[in-house]
Amino acid sequence: MIEAFKVKQCKHVAIIMDGNGRWAQSRAHRRVWGHVRGSGIVSDIVESADDMGVDSLTLYAFSTENWSRPAIEVKTLFKLFKKFLIKERPRILKNNIRFRIIGDISKLPQGTQDLVRELERESGLNTGLNLTFAFGYGGRSEITSAVQRLVVNGEEITEENISKNMFAPDIGDVDLLIRTGGDHRISNFLLWQAAYAELFFTDTMWPEFSREEFESILYQVDNRERRFGCVSKTLTLNESQILAQENLLSF
Repeated sequence: MIEAFKVKQCKHVAIIMDGNGRWAQSRAHRRVWGHVRGSGIVSDIVESADDMGVDSLTLYAFSTENWSRPAIEVKTLFKLFKKFLIKERPRILKNNIRFRIIGDISKLPQGTQDLVRELERESGLNTGLNLTFAFGYGGRSEITSAVQRLVVNGEEITEENISKNMFAPDIGDVDLLIRTGGDHRISNFLLWQAAYAELFFTDTMWPEFSREEFESILYQVDNRERRFGCVSKTLTLNESQILAQENLLSF
């Protein structure tokens, strides 16, 4: 663990938790065993993010494309998610964490849907870490839904209005997107919010991803110089856009 380190730039961290199935198969186990092992990593990463001053942590738990996986694997993911909700509820509430889901959970068992909505309600006024699970989620679908709402409401289609109509607009843009498991793509995850994100790909499979590696990544990326199109360091995209507007007015 990196002593006394608090993030300055990486306020919204998103993670694609990949590699569970391949990790299990490499050990001659069924893919579902990897998901069981990987589910135990989540709590450590949430705790670490909270300790290091991250404002928002968004985890890719189940994509729209994941429906193509074998039925037994999908059912296992559903069961693990329900188990997480039951087990982690006391810790989420105790630590002032705000929990929510983005995506379509309508195909989850009704009991699990009820657990989700109850925890969202119970933690809705919490002011600590924003913990968001993307479940039944697709980035293109989210953007499409936002534009459709603007059209239906007769609102102008602008970047600002699209951002306001995302599933969880208050968590803002992603500062750091991490993908475990060795693949170098973002797989339809937070396409709009990750436009200026720092990307970090690690070969570590999710079941072996540790708090120590997570904190090392945060430390490395938080010390990068982020310019957002400027020639010198700029802390936020909004700061860069303000500078751009000021420069435009001078012409």
